[in-house]
Amino acid sequence: MRLSAPTLASRLGGRDNNLNAIRMIAASAVMVSHAFPITGGEDPLLTLIGATAGELAVAVFFGLSGLLIARSFDRRASMVHFLTARVLRLFPALIVVLTLTVVAGAWFTRLPLADYTAARGTWTYVPMNLALFSPQFALPGVFETNPYGPAINGSLWTLFYEVACYAGVVALGLIGILRHRFAAHGVLFATAMIHGAAAWMSGPDPAAGPVPLRVVLLAQLAFPFMLGSAAYVWRERLPLSGWTALALWVPALALPAGPLLASWITLALVYSALWFGFVPKGRLLAYNRLGDYSYGIYIYAFPVQQTLVHLMPGMTPLANIALAFPITLVLAVLSWKLVEERALAAVRPLAEMLTRSGARQPA
Repeated sequence: MRLSAPTLASRLGGRDNNLNAIRMIAASAVMVSHAFPITGGEDPLLTLIGATAGELAVAVFFGLSGLLIARSFDRRASMVHFLTARVLRLFPALIVVLTLTVVAGAWFTRLPLADYTAARGTWTYVPMNLALFSPQFALPGVFETNPYGPAINGSLWTLFYEVACYAGVVALGLIGILRHRFAAHGVLFATAMIHGAAAWMSGPDPAAGPVPLRVVLLAQLAFPFMLGSAAYVWRERLPLSGWTALALWVPALALPAGPLLASWITLALVYSALWFGFVPKGRLLAYNRLGDYSYGIYIYAFPVQQTLVHLMPGMTPLANIALAFPITLVLAVLSWKLVEERALAAVRPLAEMLTRSGARQPA
């Protein structure tokens, strides 16, 4: 297999890949999955395999993020540059969507404008969600009669776990594990064991199980993230084979619905995403000319979908998807062009300025 398939290391250089397209597909899958509970239903995949399409799409996000964050840390110009890049990738667009959400909430709240403006929850919405640890999902008087409930942006909960995984990569990198293949393999094995144990002990309802929900969610998302990070560590020896990607899906046909099936699908998804991200070429690469709209889709879709249900009660999941996608896409494009792209362009000059400022401080 190694003779006939390119290694990950041979394809990692440059931007000649399909990662933007994969992230866009994953973000859209999250929106499709959310359309069912937002309109009062349930994602059909949950019964079939024990996981929703949104959960699987998030696993793809975390798998690719694990690869790219490990590479970013390994190739960092400095720790200041690495941290600046992470902050400017996540927070500028998040600040904008949170601020716009508070402003839009004034139009949809059932409260008088003076009461909405004076309410504590209105003023804590932005800082609580920027803190990531304990997101505030509701605004005073907004969407209280929606089938899903008053949550404005149910997608934001994953950001805390993403940053936690970043911290894990930094810790592993500082102690040298990212440069030792077998040590990284041991960490991946331990992560997989914790992931499986947490899923088994929590049962079908993690919120009601004996394991704290935050631990279950961290174990759930750290597994694909570590798969991506381990792929980077083993990049010189990891072949990207389409046949291997197909073979990984075969056991999924025999496994019963439940945590084991969901975990195996996560493994197959991450490897398949790596293959699709770096091997197919041709016209697929033309998508890169558009930009990376996936983060914008991810953070704007849920508020748009909730707004549509509020304005048109009784709508179906398909109607919600059909109406929400073009609106969300426009917002995502604007977010990329006006906020995210500019923030990324500021990473190097800001990191250099912070480095110079730190160098001038007395020891």
